[in-house]
Amino acid sequence: MTKPGVTTRQVHADRQLNQPADGAVHTSTTNSVLFEFEKTQDLVDVFQGKKMGHVYGRSSSGSMAALQTIIADMEGGIATACFSTGMAAITSTMLSLFKAGDHLIVSQYLFGNTRSFLDTLQDLGIELSFVDVTSIQEVIAARKSNTRAVFTETIANPVTQVADLRAIGKWSEEQSLLFMVDNTMTPPPAFDAKAMKVSLVLTSLTKYHGGHGHVLGGAVTDMGNFDWTLFNNIKPAYQVADERMWGITQIRKKGLRDLGATLSAQSAHLISVGIETLSLRMARSTENAMKLATYLESQEKIERVYYPGLSNHPQHYVAREQLGGYGAILSFDLVPGIEPCEFLDELKLVLSATHLGDTRTLALPVASTIFFENGQRERARMGITETMIRMSVGIEDTDDLVADFDQALAKF
Repeated sequence: MTKPGVTTRQVHADRQLNQPADGAVHTSTTNSVLFEFEKTQDLVDVFQGKKMGHVYGRSSSGSMAALQTIIADMEGGIATACFSTGMAAITSTMLSLFKAGDHLIVSQYLFGNTRSFLDTLQDLGIELSFVDVTSIQEVIAARKSNTRAVFTETIANPVTQVADLRAIGKWSEEQSLLFMVDNTMTPPPAFDAKAMKVSLVLTSLTKYHGGHGHVLGGAVTDMGNFDWTLFNNIKPAYQVADERMWGITQIRKKGLRDLGATLSAQSAHLISVGIETLSLRMARSTENAMKLATYLESQEKIERVYYPGLSNHPQHYVAREQLGGYGAILSFDLVPGIEPCEFLDELKLVLSATHLGDTRTLALPVASTIFFENGQRERARMGITETMIRMSVGIEDTDDLVADFDQALAKF
């Protein structure tokens, strides 16, 4: 039998990979905080990493383990650690792997909350270089003797710059640098992290994986591409027998266990159910985004549209070559004289809300909300205009979305 398609694998992942008891098609939620061991030595062995098992709900549970198995399989990685939010996955991973004196090369286009956390890393003595990740030359030029990693998103939020992922991955591998990528905007199968030489994939499960605006979660997946024996920050206690697991072991211990951003059992269940329709929702949202971007580009009251699927996008051909789709996020600038908040208030179907990857289409004014703390100078460096509107396109009927914009634009 040939390998099933991605949608088939997503629909049957929990049943086939985790084999729930009693013929159930979903893994049951594990609500116990503690776990009994008939043999005390078994408890000791699990604590010391000699055996697999659960000792305390903050560190692991059957519900979280089942979801981790599903996500690792989806990404094509060797292991996944789940967290309570996407930001928890990013912060816990970085705090567990890097220390004062390390240097990171990071995208200058990072999402606002991620960028804010990197300020905290700098306060802790970790050096950062913010570069244009659409240019491999800028990434290479930022390399220092103490550089430990490169960190970027696949598609930037909200201006949709597309990183030169293939070139960065190849160069990082040659330099023995950790290559960390946030693929929240392009979940599987839209991005093949394994082929791009990515070391760690980070994602907000809240967005497309959950998909319905009702659950928070995050994950980091080790793709098996990085040689952890070359990474000096792994503590001896986490240098387990399988060298490929050194990184994820330290993330689980120093990140998840010590920082405590645990994914609840009910959240793990909701995310695993959401994954069953991920490909279907992503395909519909991406189709809608392409049609909306084309429509908006033709409107005289829209000054500019930012979407990788448009042929005039600066990284259109890069996106076409290295991504399995252009995503469902787009932004646009209104012509001078139309205020973003006034325009958004005229939309009836599109929700004014902050979120991504929902079944509903959402929109907000960027400069005055999610990037307000960055300041005008930093926003300009990121390509964010003061009148930009970001949209997360949902799965509604396209004609209804176009009609909503028609009636709103007619008011101005």
